[in-house]
Amino acid sequence: MEDDVVWVDFDFMEQFMIDVFIELGVPREDAEICADVLITSDKRGIDSHGINRLKPMYYDRIKSGTQFPDTKYEIVRETPTTAVIDGHRGMGHATAKHAMELAIQKAKKHGLGMTVVRNSTHYGIAGYYALMAVEAGMIGITGTNARPSVSPTYGVEPMLGTNPLTIGMPSDEAFPFVIDPATSIIQRGKVEVYARTGETLPPGLVIDQNGDYLTDPASILAKLLEKEASCLPLGGKAETGGYKGYGYSTVVEILSSALQGGAFLQSIIGVNVGHFFLAIDIEAFTDLDSFKKTTGDILRALRSSKRMPGEPRIYTAGEKEHLVWLERKDKGVPLNKSLQAEVLQMRDELGLKTRFPFE
Repeated sequence: MEDDVVWVDFDFMEQFMIDVFIELGVPREDAEICADVLITSDKRGIDSHGINRLKPMYYDRIKSGTQFPDTKYEIVRETPTTAVIDGHRGMGHATAKHAMELAIQKAKKHGLGMTVVRNSTHYGIAGYYALMAVEAGMIGITGTNARPSVSPTYGVEPMLGTNPLTIGMPSDEAFPFVIDPATSIIQRGKVEVYARTGETLPPGLVIDQNGDYLTDPASILAKLLEKEASCLPLGGKAETGGYKGYGYSTVVEILSSALQGGAFLQSIIGVNVGHFFLAIDIEAFTDLDSFKKTTGDILRALRSSKRMPGEPRIYTAGEKEHLVWLERKDKGVPLNKSLQAEVLQMRDELGLKTRFPFE
């Protein structure tokens, strides 16, 4: 509930996450990358992938030995414009950042650069890496496969991950165009947020093995682990266009496995995922300022088009995240009671001296 939420300064929480990663054995440089990815998620209002994921996704996996804190980043195949990278089950954020940096370097020389990764782990919000390309004056495209939680159209068995297909493009506005959704209607992390707040999911997002809708988040999380529930692809069931989300999810699955010789579908266990990164140098095609203005003109025209009765405004991708940042920049990260308990548990188990404002 909102009454349970305490807002904690971004820099404070970022430093805490760095300290946690370092105590777990992550080298400082990689720890700073991991924390930056997570805090960026919270800054953009993507609470499912920020501090919310620190314990269940990274802390617990490293402690159990299923994910390695020291990342052995290895280029196993390379051309002037491409590279295949093995992440060796290290920190996905660090592997992914290096992979996008390499794609950007190649694009600066040749106009296009693409890298693919195998044997990696969860890399946080895909938008972080698309934004890296945007900041370099490029178009950035990335995607990743994940643990199976999504059923194909007409199916009830979780086969695909939530598989985001993410694209970022610079504009002349205060924020770039960034489309960063899963190819499912809802992802596991969002269900976790519902479970933390005690809210019920609306029907139409998750189905059981009979194709009936499930709405209890705790039950859904348990059933996902047992493969007795699955999230629906974007569009929902077939009659509402779910085959479109299913198709795009399959594209991401192929690009995250077939090019790099990686795991796919139900062979993915969460610490052997694949990613892909594409950087496109806009200057290889046209003047960057001209591209930004045209992009901005398109976005402004969309937002100023005629609205549905009763709706206050039209948004374009990346705008809501920018508005959340403007709202949160002086408030910090929202921590509910469940998250407060988790950060205290990690602190105490690791012997850190951090003192939180809610204590």
